[in-house]
Amino acid sequence: MADRSDIAAVVERTARSSSFSGVVRVDRPDADTIALAFGLADRRHGITNTVATRFGIASGTKWWTALTTVALVADGTIGLDTPARTLLGPDLPLIDDAVTVGHLLAHRSGIGDYLDEAVLGDIDDHVMPVPVHQLSSTESYLPILDGYPQRERPGERFRYNNSGYVVLALLAERAAGVRFEQLVHDRVCAPAGLTSTGFVRGDELASDLAVGYLTPDGLRSNVLHLPVLGSGDGGLTTTADDVHRLWSAWLGGTVVPPDLRDLMMEPRSEAPEQAMRHGLGCWLHPTTPTVSLEGMDAGVSFRTVHDPVSGTTHTVLANTSSGTWPMTRALDEALGLS
Repeated sequence: MADRSDIAAVVERTARSSSFSGVVRVDRPDADTIALAFGLADRRHGITNTVATRFGIASGTKWWTALTTVALVADGTIGLDTPARTLLGPDLPLIDDAVTVGHLLAHRSGIGDYLDEAVLGDIDDHVMPVPVHQLSSTESYLPILDGYPQRERPGERFRYNNSGYVVLALLAERAAGVRFEQLVHDRVCAPAGLTSTGFVRGDELASDLAVGYLTPDGLRSNVLHLPVLGSGDGGLTTTADDVHRLWSAWLGGTVVPPDLRDLMMEPRSEAPEQAMRHGLGCWLHPTTPTVSLEGMDAGVSFRTVHDPVSGTTHTVLANTSSGTWPMTRALDEALGLS
């Protein structure tokens, strides 16, 4: 196994060669934690990133959505076999009557997607179908979720789906009678001891939050690209330390019971386009037990990987659209997780 100085050298070298701006953390059972920060959280004011800086994590939010949903399953508020229709009522009438919470978690619902990544252009394009300030609650997403016909029969195939995770947030809100962002705090962040994770409005000027930038240099930010307040498919902010805490809490059975934790990590689908498998809310290595979560959007990129065999975890958060990927690939290779 590579020693700490070798891994740190890989991180430093990759950061220089890729103009990386963000935070890297590596945890191994028999080695000191590596936590390093690079680049600027705020270029206009010259504020550097630190290991405590919060970053947006785009689709990494789906992990929290899945955990929130499964926590509601654990206490009987909702079931994996609960039909979405029972909580949607007359809303989103094109969603098939047979679509269940389990289908949505597994990306096997077959519903139409308001943000279909298979047909999107450049990551820095303006893709929101309404002015972003209008998306300030989960219920406010209803108009942009509506009007997309069912694409396949529920359960027929895996198709990554952003709409599905906003629908999950909507179902969770309605089942629990609590706004989604508060549910995430109550059911995931608080039990796991996460002190720096949550949904922050894009027009708030939080002092410890990295500005998301569209390119490795320049001052254009992502404020006009993303919903002003995220929901089930993206928009959460967190730190490398909180991501590590969540791994420990999830794997330790603190957030959801061990039987449901294991169910989440059980392969449900092959995802050949991503060269991965998928469980319930998490990506799975095609041949090993390694679990990963990731996200990418304008001004945001994130990936975290856990190998249950060695106990190794690495997390990369960046405040640029694609800054995470050179770093996480280098870490996968150096740590033997490719």
